Amino acid sequence: MKLRLLALVVPLAIAAAAGPAAGEDLMQIYRDAQQNDPVLAAARANWAATQERVPQARAGLLPSVGLSGSANAADGRTSVRSDPRTVSANSYGNAGFTISASQPLYRQQNLVALDQAQRIVEQADYALAVSQQELIIRVTVAYFDVLLAEDNVEVTVAQKAAVSEQLAQAKRNFEVGVATITDTNEAQARFDAIVAQEIAARNDLDNRRIALRAIIGRAPGELRKLGPSFDPRLPEPNVLEHWVDLALSDNLNVRIAGYNLDVATLEIDRARAGHLPTLDLVASAGQSWGSGSLASDFRSDSRSLQIGLALNLPIYQGGFVDSRVRETIALQESARQNLEVARRNALSNAQVGFAGVNSAAASVRALEQALRSAQTALESNRLGQEVGVRTNLDVLNVTQQLFQARRDLAQAYFNYLIGVLRLKASVGSLSERDLEDINRRLSG
Repeated sequence: MKLRLLALVVPLAIAAAAGPAAGEDLMQIYRDAQQNDPVLAAARANWAATQERVPQARAGLLPSVGLSGSANAADGRTSVRSDPRTVSANSYGNAGFTISASQPLYRQQNLVALDQAQRIVEQADYALAVSQQELIIRVTVAYFDVLLAEDNVEVTVAQKAAVSEQLAQAKRNFEVGVATITDTNEAQARFDAIVAQEIAARNDLDNRRIALRAIIGRAPGELRKLGPSFDPRLPEPNVLEHWVDLALSDNLNVRIAGYNLDVATLEIDRARAGHLPTLDLVASAGQSWGSGSLASDFRSDSRSLQIGLALNLPIYQGGFVDSRVRETIALQESARQNLEVARRNALSNAQVGFAGVNSAAASVRALEQALRSAQTALESNRLGQEVGVRTNLDVLNVTQQLFQARRDLAQAYFNYLIGVLRLKASVGSLSERDLEDINRRLSG
C-alpha cells in the first residue's frame, strides 16, 4: 500500500526505486535550443547588427577622402563647301584626377549621433538578455508541457485500467444477481468516456512534442522527469517589497525603456543642432593633362593644391528644423510614458510572480495531502464495496477524484517551477543557473 501511495504522490517518477538516469534532461534540450531556436538566432543577428551603430556614427567625426578622375578624347572633321572648298580636321584629348579630403571640426549633430549610438549599443545587450531569458522560459514551459502531457496519458491509461476492472466486476455481480444493470451501465459509461479522454490526451502529447520540436529543431527523445524528492521553497527573502524594488530597478525591459528615453532626449539635441553652423577642414589636390591639334599641335600639364576651411551657416530651411524639434519633443514624451508602462508592468509581474510562487508552493503541499487522502478514501470505498456498504458507483467516483488529484498535483509542480523562473525574470536575474537548479530535480 505504501509503495502504491508513493507512486501516486510522485506523479512523474517512473518507479519508486529508479534505476540509472536515462533520457534527455532539461539542460540538453536548452543547449539544443540555443543552437537551433530561430527566435534567439534572430536576436543575436540584431545584436550583431546594432554593434555597427558606433563605427557608423564615429565615421561622421573622422576624415573622409575621395578620388575622382576623367579622361576624354575627341576627333572632329569640318568641311566647308566654298570655292575653293575647305576642309579642317581637329583631334584632342584630356585627362585628370582630383583627390579631395575633409575633416569635420565642428558638427554638433554628429557628436550627438555618437552619444546615441553608444546608448543603443548598450541597450542591445539588454535586448539580447531578454531574448535569452525568454528562451529559458519557453524551453522550460515546452519541456514540462510534454512531461505533463505524458503524465496525463499515464494517468488516463491507469484510470482506464481501474475503471475496466470495475466494469468487469459490475458485469460479474450482475450475472450472479448481486447487482443491478445500473452499476454495469454506469461503469460502461465511465469506461467509454475515459477511452475518449485517452485519445485526446495522446493527441495533446503529440502537439506538445511538436511545440518543443519547433524550438530545438528536432524531435525530442525521452525526457527525464521530476524525481521523488520535491520540496518547493519559498522566495528568498519572502518579502514582497524586496522583489518590487528589484523589479523597478533591474527589470530588463525597464532598462531598455530607459535607454529609449535617453536616445529620444538626445534626439532633441540633435534636431536643435540643425540651427548650428558646421566647420570643416577641406583640402584637394589634382592634376590634368591635355593634347591635340586645331591650328597647331599642343600639350598641357597642370597641377593644383588647395587647403582651407569650409563654414556652413544655416539661415532658413523652410521651418524644417523647428518642426523637427517639436516632433522629437513629442517622441521624448512617448518614450517617457513607455518607460512608465515598463515600470508598471515590471511591478505587476513581480507582485504576481511573488504571489504565484507562494501560492504554488502552498498548492503543492495541499494537493500532496489531498492525494494521500484520496488514496485512503479509495481503499476505504473498495473495502466498503467488499462488505456491501459501498456501491460500484461510489468506488468509481472516488477513483475519479484520485486521478484528478494526481493531475492537479502534477500541474501544481509545474506551476511552481515556472513561477520561480518568471519571478526571477521580472527582476532581471533569471540565468542558466536557475535552469540547472531545476535540472537537478530531474531523474531518469
